[in-house]
Amino acid sequence: MSLVAHTPITRLGLGLAALGRPGYINLGHGADLGYVYDAAAMQTHAHTVLDMAWELGIRYFDAARSYGRAEQFLGTWLTARQISPDQVTVGSKWGYTYTADWQVEAEHHEIKEHSLAVLQRQIGESRVHLGSYLKLYQIHSATLESGVLDNRPVLDELARLRTSGLAVGLSLSGPRQAESLAKAMTVRYDGECLFAAAQLTFNLLETSVGAAAAEAHAAGFIIIVKEAVANGRLTPRHNDPAFTPQKAQLETIAAAYHTTLDALSLAFVLAQPWAGVVLSGATTPEQLQANAAALSLSIPPEAWPNLAEPPDQYWHTRSQLPWN
Repeated sequence: MSLVAHTPITRLGLGLAALGRPGYINLGHGADLGYVYDAAAMQTHAHTVLDMAWELGIRYFDAARSYGRAEQFLGTWLTARQISPDQVTVGSKWGYTYTADWQVEAEHHEIKEHSLAVLQRQIGESRVHLGSYLKLYQIHSATLESGVLDNRPVLDELARLRTSGLAVGLSLSGPRQAESLAKAMTVRYDGECLFAAAQLTFNLLETSVGAAAAEAHAAGFIIIVKEAVANGRLTPRHNDPAFTPQKAQLETIAAAYHTTLDALSLAFVLAQPWAGVVLSGATTPEQLQANAAALSLSIPPEAWPNLAEPPDQYWHTRSQLPWN
């Protein structure tokens, strides 16, 4: 199924990972929520951010079953604002189950299982909250290690969902994103690649999947980029002394172009010719407005410093970020 042919796609999208649950790994997440974790208050807050997204022209929204109540918050907003399904593109993901019980601190915030039973359960749950708004359903973190890209019953079920009119895709994570994407491109049904979209991590610190993303884009994939500001590591909130020299380079460029570090980091990703949708992970309307400024930035390739870390290092650092 061609996602582009049936739904509006905007260059900037909004991811709800930080809006649907009390705890997340973005730097300063708790402070952004004012440390108010009442579910009703969080829904109101999410709706305020979604209102700003709509005002800014954002029409792509990304959720997941493991993002707490993100699907519920998004669904109630779409209904309350009387937005028709043909005005937006909503993607969600299956494969992780939220297990933090609405707590900031938990032994496990989410548990991964790429089984047929989980897919069948979670697509039903997603449809309860999102109904006909749901256009894209993605395997959440389809790593080679999970074996999901060789799981024939799961792939058969995804193919069945595709024939029913739902586009299917996958999100990637870890240092082997490029290998996972290459594997996904070989999964075919009825002579076509099963997947319409791939959501991946790409930013100034993690560029290893770039060549594979370009190849997938050329093959017809919609490439959705997440974590463009590296969970806050590419914003002023990142105060690790070891990152001071790199941060100073970015601040110099940002000053030259009269912009912010977050907009600068998003602009780097938006400049990639293969990037279809770049997700903002904003938790507040102010952050989202600052992120959207990236759309008007034009920075020549030679101005960008090389800050890329080895993939193993990047993903190890990410795994150590605290839930807050």
